[in-house]
Amino acid sequence: MTQKSINPERSGGTRDKSETPGQKPKLLIVDDDLGLQRQLAWTFEDYEVLSAVDRESALAKVVSFSPSIITLDLGLPPDPDGGSEGLATLEEISKIAPHSKVIVMTGNEERAHALKAISLGAYDFYQKPIDAETIRLIVARAYNLYLLEAENRRLRELEQHSPLRGLVSASPPMLSVCNVVERVAPTSVSVLLLGESGTGKEVIARALHDLSPRAGKRFVAINCAAIPENLLESELFGHEKGAFTGAHKQVIGKIELADHGTLFLDEIGDMPMPLQAKLLRFLQERVFERVGGRTEISVDVRIVCATHRKPDEMMKTAQLREDLYYRLSELVINIPPLRERFGDPELLAHHFLNVVNAQTGRNIKGFTPEALAALANYPWPGNIRELENRVKRAGIMAEGAYVGLADLDLPATASASPINMTLKDARERAEREALQRAIAQVGGNVTQAAKLLDVSRPTLYDLLRYHNLRA
Repeated sequence: MTQKSINPERSGGTRDKSETPGQKPKLLIVDDDLGLQRQLAWTFEDYEVLSAVDRESALAKVVSFSPSIITLDLGLPPDPDGGSEGLATLEEISKIAPHSKVIVMTGNEERAHALKAISLGAYDFYQKPIDAETIRLIVARAYNLYLLEAENRRLRELEQHSPLRGLVSASPPMLSVCNVVERVAPTSVSVLLLGESGTGKEVIARALHDLSPRAGKRFVAINCAAIPENLLESELFGHEKGAFTGAHKQVIGKIELADHGTLFLDEIGDMPMPLQAKLLRFLQERVFERVGGRTEISVDVRIVCATHRKPDEMMKTAQLREDLYYRLSELVINIPPLRERFGDPELLAHHFLNVVNAQTGRNIKGFTPEALAALANYPWPGNIRELENRVKRAGIMAEGAYVGLADLDLPATASASPINMTLKDARERAEREALQRAIAQVGGNVTQAAKLLDVSRPTLYDLLRYHNLRA
């Protein structure tokens, strides 16, 4: 069997630091050379090192501990001079732990076996003799990729199973909005969504639809500000053939398309006054006529509206009919701007960065501390839409492994605000903000958040309950 050793001249250096707080990552060393096992265990002091000497013990450790990273010597007994046993072990590991990153160890004469291992699913291979700094770097890169893929799987699962699909938040104001949505969604009341541009009004509207008995039918959205006034009526109610110049065929309107489903009218305050009157009649009677038609059409549709403007001011300036407002606002939901949703900018930034990584195939690991501070302190006048655009651009253009302050094109962190509260209030606020920020930075992982805050999991759960927060 090929002699294996660690180069003593390069075995020093800084130990690899885990990228995220929490328990030590598990590293399984599969090698029948017990001396090399001990040396590798010293090299990876920042990992929880497990060891195995053959296929049977390796598979048992994989099943029991689910290690993130596995180093696998291909020359395992009973074939120490070949690669058949190591390759067979790799195949079985790939079946029972497909997400673990396997790094195969080979001698110079085993390059063909190493390439075969890559084709069987190994993350990388390394030729002996072992150099401590190099193998630490390879393992660290493998672990970072493991974390990224795990986070992407978690986000996809949340996306598939979350009742409010598309909504990413951990702030109490938005959690209150979610509670209202969950309660009102099963009803048929008309809902008016108020909030600045880019706060996610359409996401909430879709959640109202998805959580309702109408979820199997259509969700039809129309932006009243994006369609010219002379076309908006036809877009809403449809038209008959010959109703006006260019009307060469019958067209079904959005209201009719949304029958038994949900109609979302975005920027309702930009609807012309004459059309508001026709919409009001429809809401009262639940029947309408197509443009140029004479037949009344009855539909069953739920109306959800939204505007970034203040209804009181629009009614005072005769831009919104008061009777229409009361028809549309059986329930009003105020969506807070991003600057009032503490912890959400960082959480959303991580989410959008994962989306960019998945779409572009890049492996940007996260944000520098300066970038995270800027994300937290920037006022976000464009709200989530602006945040998404900045993060996507930064994720594409960033040259390093992390998105920096310059990549986001944000100003440096603003100075602290003057004190205007009691010491007790300040302590509770600081504690609450620390909890929110920790939860946001680790993507809701309670174990990692507890490690970051240096408290036990039960203590963290108690603090979350005290401050009425959810992970």
